[in-house]
Amino acid sequence: MPLNWMDVTPLSFNALLLLERVQLRWLPGWGLPKEPWALALQANPVVAWFLRHKCPEIAPWVDELLALELPPEAAARLREAEVLILQSLEDLMVYAVDPARYDAQPFMRWDDCELTDLVDFSGKTVLDIGAGTGKLAFIAAGAGAAAVFAVEPVENLRRYMRARARERGLTNFYAVDGLITDIPFPQGFADVVLGGHVFGDFPEAELAELERVAKAGGSIILCPASTISESERHEFLIAHGFSWATFEEPSSAPVRKYWKTR
Repeated sequence: MPLNWMDVTPLSFNALLLLERVQLRWLPGWGLPKEPWALALQANPVVAWFLRHKCPEIAPWVDELLALELPPEAAARLREAEVLILQSLEDLMVYAVDPARYDAQPFMRWDDCELTDLVDFSGKTVLDIGAGTGKLAFIAAGAGAAAVFAVEPVENLRRYMRARARERGLTNFYAVDGLITDIPFPQGFADVVLGGHVFGDFPEAELAELERVAKAGGSIILCPASTISESERHEFLIAHGFSWATFEEPSSAPVRKYWKTR
């Protein structure tokens, strides 16, 4: 279902060349039928080459699509297929093309107190994992943290956050590459480890990394980490010692935040 964050119809299919390897890994399981992918990749060999070489894990999937025989009349549906794919990747396209559109979404405008009421950031070393456009990281940086490291695998989002930090005059903010399953900091590095809309694809591995980089006695906060209807993720976090509460994201269903002391 389209997210309506942006109109993808003016985009070239070459916009896929802006995606990161971590994002390309998701494409085979994205849920679209094979025919539009086959039609688009057969007509855009540069994109197909990029997918195979940027992310070798998906090369067999790309090769299968390139080998798929399509009826001659399929060529007339090329642009339709390209737009269908771009629409399905709308969230990834926003990050790659115009992060400000994501930052402007109503659900990003929840009250900062939902986070600052959980922990005193003054003088703390903070990691924000999967920082996106920096919602949590900028709250921490503005609340007196000694240093905030926004860990984000998408280069364009890191560039966006650095520009916003300069605009705000923040000297305690750093954007770095990394994943929730591979956080590029040593054990016991941070007083506070944050994450929003990032936890849950690989819960055991993700929690192990969050706990590894948090100091003993430090805080791990996931704000938000699940919607009110997501029971599996909720039960996992409760079973691992997290406290929780609900709050409202504007124009969205209620969401849950979670916190625990390491």
